[in-house]
Amino acid sequence: MDMGTAVTILRGGIFQILILSAPMLLIGMAVGLIISIFQATTSIQEQTLTFVPKIAAILIVLMFFGPWMIGTLMNYTVALFSQIPGMVR
Repeated sequence: MDMGTAVTILRGGIFQILILSAPMLLIGMAVGLIISIFQATTSIQEQTLTFVPKIAAILIVLMFFGPWMIGTLMNYTVALFSQIPGMVR
């Protein structure tokens, strides 16, 4: 395996990490922003108020995007395993 192959594998892995984590991170960020705006307008400074809605939103997103995430990860893993015989040479 040469350096170009290793870089391609690492680039693909990092891309998969970004794609698979994006839905949860974006929803968590959006819910956090909405809660922060709500806290600023109502002057409620409770720190624990942000955690429960974020966790609930992330679990809901995981429930909807979970099958897609598992399918994408399985396809990437199968493609990676199918490249192993070519890397040995």
